[in-house]
Amino acid sequence: PQSDILVIRQRPELGRVGQMVRWGLVPRWAKDASIGLKLNNARAETVAEKASFKTGFERHRCLIPANGFYEWQAVEEAGKTRKQPWYITPAAEGGFFAMAGLLAAWKSPQGQDLVTACVITTATNQLMAPIHDRMPVLLAPTQFDAWLDPAFRDVASLSQWLQPATPEGMLARP
Repeated sequence: PQSDILVIRQRPELGRVGQMVRWGLVPRWAKDASIGLKLNNARAETVAEKASFKTGFERHRCLIPANGFYEWQAVEEAGKTRKQPWYITPAAEGGFFAMAGLLAAWKSPQGQDLVTACVITTATNQLMAPIHDRMPVLLAPTQFDAWLDPAFRDVASLSQWLQPATPEGMLARP
């Protein structure tokens, strides 16, 4: 969160492009960029309704490519809780995940442009359930074209894709 991340987006005049953006969504209507500290993730269950995410979900979607992601499991040891990091990767060697993301462009009062993104999360699958209660929405290559198309605004269809990925395509290691 708050670092620069690579996203893939669709630009009508260029097609698919990669772009570095700040992780932590700052909606166009925000008074200042600090709201991005709280908007690293959007919950799949409410992304189509929440003011911070609704426009992005309808019109400004992106893919966030990653060769893995971390989740932290709360582990009890000697009466204390510690956080055990887990690294989740594609099962296929050399594979990558395409996380569902949203984009927003914000202009500061000084006139600076800032492009930001967030990851859409969903409930977990069987692999992730013992580790954490949420996971990123991972899209299949067959969904990329429609997901990236800003003219595709069928929120009901898009919402159906916000499901946990099948665990067979994933590996988790401490």
